[in-house]
Amino acid sequence: MESFLEAWDLICSYCRSQITEVSYDTWFSKLVPISLDFEQGVAIIQAPNEFHKSTLERGFHKCLNDAVQSVFGPGITYKLVTPLAKKEKERVPEDDEYEYTFETFIEGSSNKFACAACRYVAKEPAKNYNPLFIYGNSGLGKTHLLNAIGHELKKNFPEKNIIYVKGDQFSNELIEAIRTGTTPGFREKYRKADALLIDDIQFIAGKESTQEEFFHTFNTLYESKKQIVLTSDRPPRDIATLEDRLKTRFEWGLTADVQPPDFETRMAIIKRKAELVGLTVPDSVCEFIAVKLKSNIRQLEGTVKKLKAIHLVEGATPTINTAQRAISDIVNNDQPAPVTVSKIIEEVGRTYGVSPEDIKSSKRNANVSFARQISMYIVREITQMPMVEIGKEFGGRDHSTVVYAIQQIEEKSLKDPVTKATVSDIIKNIRDR
Repeated sequence: MESFLEAWDLICSYCRSQITEVSYDTWFSKLVPISLDFEQGVAIIQAPNEFHKSTLERGFHKCLNDAVQSVFGPGITYKLVTPLAKKEKERVPEDDEYEYTFETFIEGSSNKFACAACRYVAKEPAKNYNPLFIYGNSGLGKTHLLNAIGHELKKNFPEKNIIYVKGDQFSNELIEAIRTGTTPGFREKYRKADALLIDDIQFIAGKESTQEEFFHTFNTLYESKKQIVLTSDRPPRDIATLEDRLKTRFEWGLTADVQPPDFETRMAIIKRKAELVGLTVPDSVCEFIAVKLKSNIRQLEGTVKKLKAIHLVEGATPTINTAQRAISDIVNNDQPAPVTVSKIIEEVGRTYGVSPEDIKSSKRNANVSFARQISMYIVREITQMPMVEIGKEFGGRDHSTVVYAIQQIEEKSLKDPVTKATVSDIIKNIRDR
């Protein structure tokens, strides 16, 4: 069991890189590692129920099997099980819940101020730093700090309602609530929170309905003296398509940034992670990793996890050679998944409130046509795909239609700063996923 838990994050990371974030959150995030039997060549994974199990086996078998074999080798497959009826309501703690605490967060000069602010709001919510806005590049510990706040709040105030959500999840829930006529329930959920923690808030930018809803949610919580904590990859003023009224509110409290860790902090992170996973890593190997990986905490931790997986599977003691191998694997795995046309259309659709099916259809409504033109422009901008191929992706349209669409958006972007900023933000969001 221990060996499976140690490698589970690597399996999850592989799956996340192969499918959309929505699919991952819906079908993979609820899986629990149970046991690993090298003799039988099988990893036992628990799904929450039979429907969940059958859906995974039917639609995501290759992804999950490839993920298991990418970590343990081609001799290992997986088996999905469901809990016994009497245990159906029991919850198995997730590994990340154990990791993402203040105790496991390594402080250094690059994050000391942000960490101190997070500790304060976890101890004295909504007293001074409200909202607390943390920003910095991906992989520097923002999500760790946000979860640490949540854990500390639950410990200090067990009676309080703490909600953690990602920015795009908030948007997706709102879309679903509008579609199903359950908007009052959606509002009740978020506006009754004692503390609202939102990761990657930049993903609500450019989405009019979502920003409108969050504006009122923010006001309700703020006026009720409830704590709000937000993270983003950039400060509020740099989120181009975020409404000015939200930018202003996000700066009402305290804004804190996190920077890449210095050498000493990187060494401390590596050693702490090795201690947590029960692996002895020589100082020379720690130094090698710290020199090679300078700007991403997630890569540092991932390398240690990979060393642990190599140790468990092959019995290899960490050396410079195994570290080099682990770094190569982690850096490759950490690269963003290739941007596909469907991902672009999905993001444009979310921004303009149009379904991907409509964008690819023959509908000519003004809002659908505009979203289609934006999609074509961004596909060309990101993928450099030939015009003829882009036309095929949009229902077999002629390449001249694609050329016209791109020209229209280029001209509109020159004349309209809102369109230019929206397109820029969509491209950044797509590349950051």
